[in-house]
Amino acid sequence: MSKIGYICGNKSWGGLEMNQLRNAIWMKQRGHDVLMICQIDSPIAQHAKEADIPIVVISAHRKYYDFIKGIRLARLIKTHAITHLVVRATYDMSICAFAKSRLGNQLHLSYFMEMQLGVKKTNLLHTIRFSYFDLWSCPLNWLADQVKTMTRFSHERIVVIPSGCEIEKYNQPISKEDARKTLDLPSDQILFGLIGRFDQHKGQMLLLEAMKRTSSNNFSIVFLGEPTRDEGDDYFQKMLHFIQVNNLSNRVIIRPFRMDTETFYKAIDWLVMATKAETFGMVTIEALATGTPVLGSNAGGTPEILKQGELGVLFQSMNSVDLATKMDEISISSKIFPEDLLKREALVYSHHRVAVLVEETLKLHD
Repeated sequence: MSKIGYICGNKSWGGLEMNQLRNAIWMKQRGHDVLMICQIDSPIAQHAKEADIPIVVISAHRKYYDFIKGIRLARLIKTHAITHLVVRATYDMSICAFAKSRLGNQLHLSYFMEMQLGVKKTNLLHTIRFSYFDLWSCPLNWLADQVKTMTRFSHERIVVIPSGCEIEKYNQPISKEDARKTLDLPSDQILFGLIGRFDQHKGQMLLLEAMKRTSSNNFSIVFLGEPTRDEGDDYFQKMLHFIQVNNLSNRVIIRPFRMDTETFYKAIDWLVMATKAETFGMVTIEALATGTPVLGSNAGGTPEILKQGELGVLFQSMNSVDLATKMDEISISSKIFPEDLLKREALVYSHHRVAVLVEETLKLHD
């Protein structure tokens, strides 16, 4: 009988941790026995409890060479009869590889990649560490190619399984008119929207700089988000200052983050993905699932998701001049991507399909 352990050894609460928890929930919903291995006072522990996911407590560990904690993890895995261990954070890879070295074939160890590789990892220590993993899952093909060229990991053990999205949530019968009323947005303008915390990595300033360069004035920008908690609001104040000194106040709308993001996607005409090189870009999938086209940076995973421009428009990464040009072209031509096409293409990322792929790849029914 298979039992899946999802390990999260840090106290962060971002997209990576959310994906780890979501996948645990989905697998539990499909009848699998799952555990969350985490620190007792971590955000993921609290959210796992709320989702009725059993928790196994571990203490903080070092990123590398924490052999004592590795021994404890191996004991924990044996005690709870865990057959499959899923790792998402590179922070957890070393300790899990050490536990696997003690358990051998008793444990199936898999790494589900969330972040792209920054540098080559072909040295001896990385190669040894990676050799203990039975599977390296990549959410997109470009990441699989990166693993093949930047590590010595066995190509036969590399698979491509997309990050899952609960598509049904974004396929709601709300109209654009009603969505704009809900968010108190103008009904007679083209709206470009950007969602995410106010942070230089999300690209709000790049979009504002592009707006200043455009020749069209028949569109507005909508930001949905807020400053990162406990990190100050310097970047947000920079945004506000730029809007004021460039007389853009009547065309830039800021709304606080809200959980019903599908309303935001439905209200705007185009989602702007302005990060330098988003590894995957869940918001891109969510927008497509809503039937909203994406104007995205031509780097990272966005080009693959948008099929090199078949499902949206790409601009040169970090280039406000090119972004402005693309916004002008869209504003003038009213370029259309059929809503049904975008929704149909988003089904590839359905969490139902992803869960089946995980089951088949991990051989959970054997």
